[in-house]
Amino acid sequence: MLDVNNDQLSSDSMADGEEGKQEIKSVKAKKDNSDAVKEEIKETQEAPEINEVETTDTIESESEEAVKELEPKEKAEVKSNAKSVEKAEDKVEDKIEEKEEVKDEEDTEAKSGQDVEEKKEEETKNKLPEIDLSTLTLEGVVDTMKSLLEEFDIQEIKQQIEDLRIDFLKKFKAFIQEKKEEFVKSGGKAEDFFYNATVKNKFDEQLSIYKRKRQQFYRDIERIQKENLELRLKLIEELKQLIDNAEASTMYKKFRNLQERWREVGQIPHAKYNDIWRTYHHHVERFYDLLHLNNDFRDLDFKHNLEEKTKLIEKAEALTEEEDVNHAFKELQVLHRMWKEEIGPVARELREEVWHKFSEATKKIHKKRHEFQEILDERYRANVGLKLAVIEKINSLDFEKNQTHKDWQISIKELDKLRDEFFAIGKVPKSKNEEVWQLFREATRKFNAEKNAFYKNIKKGQAENLKMKLSLVEKAEEHKDSDNWAEATEIYKKIQAEWKTIGHVPRKDSDKIWKRFKEACNYYFDRLHEKQNNIDKDQSALIDKKKEFIETLKQEIEKGKDISADLVHKALEQWRALGVLPQKVKHLDIKFNKVLDAAYKKLNIDKDEADFLRFKNSVDAMLDQKSTRKLDSEQLFIRRKIDDITKEIKQLENNISFISNASEDNPLVKNVYKNIKGHKKSLEVWKRKLSYLKKMEY
Repeated sequence: MLDVNNDQLSSDSMADGEEGKQEIKSVKAKKDNSDAVKEEIKETQEAPEINEVETTDTIESESEEAVKELEPKEKAEVKSNAKSVEKAEDKVEDKIEEKEEVKDEEDTEAKSGQDVEEKKEEETKNKLPEIDLSTLTLEGVVDTMKSLLEEFDIQEIKQQIEDLRIDFLKKFKAFIQEKKEEFVKSGGKAEDFFYNATVKNKFDEQLSIYKRKRQQFYRDIERIQKENLELRLKLIEELKQLIDNAEASTMYKKFRNLQERWREVGQIPHAKYNDIWRTYHHHVERFYDLLHLNNDFRDLDFKHNLEEKTKLIEKAEALTEEEDVNHAFKELQVLHRMWKEEIGPVARELREEVWHKFSEATKKIHKKRHEFQEILDERYRANVGLKLAVIEKINSLDFEKNQTHKDWQISIKELDKLRDEFFAIGKVPKSKNEEVWQLFREATRKFNAEKNAFYKNIKKGQAENLKMKLSLVEKAEEHKDSDNWAEATEIYKKIQAEWKTIGHVPRKDSDKIWKRFKEACNYYFDRLHEKQNNIDKDQSALIDKKKEFIETLKQEIEKGKDISADLVHKALEQWRALGVLPQKVKHLDIKFNKVLDAAYKKLNIDKDEADFLRFKNSVDAMLDQKSTRKLDSEQLFIRRKIDDITKEIKQLENNISFISNASEDNPLVKNVYKNIKGHKKSLEVWKRKLSYLKKMEY
């Protein structure tokens, strides 16, 4: 199994040697000084054990031995206990030398992990839209969650979803409490209150989608890591087979290929990483032991590794001069991974020197980064005061006197300017971030509440304006096909003037209703203009004659000579005899009727009689035009008028019966009788008009 400790690895190594697989270890001391070496090892072994680095990229120490060839005679004299001593000695020396490497690697990788997380967080923030929770309604929170889940990867929006979840529950609680209070005020009992909010169901649905996606994301990671674990286990088995069936001519090439494939495998489960790495490293050591059988392979490998590590040292030293500290640190991480993963050991006598150079460059970069971070921390601490000053400015905004849209627009621009200033300041220490953010939200919340209340009232007014404008639109569409040009033209002029007096409507409806209104008006006036442009010569002559007749009659009336009822009747007959005017110029009929009105005023006839004469003239004109629809409408109007007056007379007569003192001397009674008399007189006029209409054959 993979769970092996260091002692097991050592004993495994010795067992492999004793099994006669030609794994020959070189020794630094001969048998006569083996006791001294043992004593030194004993003292070293009593030192505290070095803990493993708790990162996924465990440090690969350079514990491979630089082996020297022994003379055949010396090989024969080496006993198994000396071999064991040498192995133990090498491992202890490796561990001691690894201490410094592990420390530097821990610093690099720990800070690397922190930087990578911060960088990912920063990149995600740059991509994610800024969300102002104070401006979101319950529906807005749900819509924002849905948008985030559709547009971004699940691992990028964890904090945003959590903020939205908390904000929704807080607002929903307040919403339910408000509904409950309304229920109680309306007479209900608090224990009977129940409110089914569809928005809560939608919120739960989006939250459920988020949880499912998050679970799937982590399941995918776990699956990939397990697959990678299987790949690494297969590579370890392949490495063991390579060692057990080594062929001097091909084993080095196969080993290099296996190393490349090992590096290409991605992450594996964290809990398995150290055991897998130890096992793999143990068999790598066994392989390098086999290289002792061929000095050419060993020396060639050491030489190549030295060249590559020298290049890494040069790059690391160049990074110490880099002005961009973050860039230098990022590149250093890459160099450390290459040092550990891609390049093997160098000769033992050079190992300490090579690592020391690389470590010194690493320490310089760490120091520069630490100093740079101190500067950043100081700047972040200063940003706290700057942001608090902006928050104070927001709190001091005077918006309570705002009464108009213009007033609020000025205040909104001031707030937006302060918001931009707040965000432009930059980061604050993490320990202060939440506190400062909550103060900022609280400062803007009051402003937004007042602003929203103002515009909520405006929306009510705009809703009323929308109703009025829709009424005008319907009226315009109703008359756009009208053939009564004079009447329709007056209607359009009136509704166009009224449109201008109505205030704003909701923006979402503004363009739509204006388009409908404009199309109806244009349609009518296009017809009007087309009709006017198509009047033939006969119609033009008729128009000229009628205009001339109107002017002549007008002059006679203004002179005041011989004005009588016969004159009016004669004028009506002559007007009708001239012919029917085109619909486009029906305004001449209106003008003629106005001249007749002036004649009626100069006649010594009853007002009702004059009214009937005007009515008769109007009906006769309709007959000439064969406008049966208008005649039907006129008759219907008169019938309704007669019904209304009849009901009014009955109501007044009924009211008299309830007056205790119904004497005719009572002023109230006198007034009622007077009204009844007036209504009856008006009723007779309307009945006369109806009678005249009934006689007409149309």
